[in-house]
Amino acid sequence: MNSSSTDKLDKVTTHLSGDLNSVKTGRAKPSLVEEVKAEVYGSQMALKELASISAPDPHQIVISPWDKSLIEAIAKAISSADLNLNGVVDGDIVRINIPSLTGETRQQLIKLVKKKIESAKVMVRQVRAEAKKEIEAQKDDGGVSEDEIHNQLSELQKSVDDCEKKLDEMGKVKEEELGKI
Repeated sequence: MNSSSTDKLDKVTTHLSGDLNSVKTGRAKPSLVEEVKAEVYGSQMALKELASISAPDPHQIVISPWDKSLIEAIAKAISSADLNLNGVVDGDIVRINIPSLTGETRQQLIKLVKKKIESAKVMVRQVRAEAKKEIEAQKDDGGVSEDEIHNQLSELQKSVDDCEKKLDEMGKVKEEELGKI
């Protein structure tokens, strides 16, 4: 299997990890808001580029902008980021209170996690299909034995299986986080 396919599988895993980090679990984590874009200096910038983000306790995120004039823009970005969170300006910082999740909300978020996992698996299958075409195209080129092609296909399937197992494990960890009260 070529390194391009391996890189693509790694990108799928990385993408899913970022996706899952953005799912609220009822616990305050800086990763919930790090990628939120704020309109500042005439462009869109991620909050992690504009401020120090911390979670001093399990139900609160504190954002301390390096440029204090951006505080209103940051609060506005959080409120409009479709995270169901509100940033409250408190002097030189923005506080975000993270509400506890209800049982119904937890179930919805678990369904969302499962959808994200399935979406990532679809991406993995697409990578496998592309790589399989490339490997099978070597038959026409000549100079590559049937055994080599078979070995490459086996290696590809093993990598795909490993990636899917990793995706499932990531989903289980997130579901466990959502299950904890």
